[in-house]
Amino acid sequence: MMKFRKKSIGSWVITITMYLLALTWLYPYIWMVMASIKPTTEIFNTSLFSGSFTIENYRFLFDSAEKLNRPFLKSLFNSFFITLSVTASVVITSAFIGYAMAKISFWGRQQMNNFILFQMVVPSMMLMIPLFILIKQLGLINTYSAMILPMMMSGWGIFMMSQAFKGTPNDYIDAAKLDRASLKQIVFNLMIPLNKSIVAIVALFTFTGTWDNFMWPLIVISDVDMMPLSVLLATFSRQYGVYVGPVMAGSVLQALPLVLLFIVFRKYFLQGMSLSLK
Repeated sequence: MMKFRKKSIGSWVITITMYLLALTWLYPYIWMVMASIKPTTEIFNTSLFSGSFTIENYRFLFDSAEKLNRPFLKSLFNSFFITLSVTASVVITSAFIGYAMAKISFWGRQQMNNFILFQMVVPSMMLMIPLFILIKQLGLINTYSAMILPMMMSGWGIFMMSQAFKGTPNDYIDAAKLDRASLKQIVFNLMIPLNKSIVAIVALFTFTGTWDNFMWPLIVISDVDMMPLSVLLATFSRQYGVYVGPVMAGSVLQALPLVLLFIVFRKYFLQGMSLSLK
């Protein structure tokens, strides 16, 4: 009985500690949300849940900010367009290349696998200068292509897909080939549905990384009409820092899609994380 009670008390202590740590981690986000619905003059002068509440900061973003040459609505569209394009491209290219790496024997496969692993450990910052020179020589500065083309493939995504596809029995593939299935049909109708947890985690991490990407768009984009939300929000904060409320509202809009994405796909996210750890 005492042993059971000790375990119960220990588990309660751990649970309460985890909840406190979670609240500590969530506090900056809660403060950001509350600040976004308060007048700027009350953000630093009132407690977290006190003061008057208003949606003027959000209205300012989509109405008054246009007069300051900061088209937030257009930048929100830019972020979604760029992020969805990159995510779809990474999932498709990773699926096809991952299938080739896992199930097709060809000359140089091991060398290609080593190159993918090498590419995963090289910091992306090391490639920014040569990549910028290439984009400039191609005349793609201040275009959507400058933000999409360099991100259309992912070594990490290829590696994750290939590792998952290796666990798919060849009997399924042989049966599909007997039914005269094409490579496209095998990948889209067989391999992806059988490994949807890994596909989901590749898509989730790609979406998150692209949506939050700041440095590369800042380098290749100077036209405010082409900027994604992360860059436009930073330029707005730097030039119009007195508008604290609208900056917080923009930060909420920046974080909201990622929160919703995790809530909707948390099942596949957790399954994919457990499979990747195995």
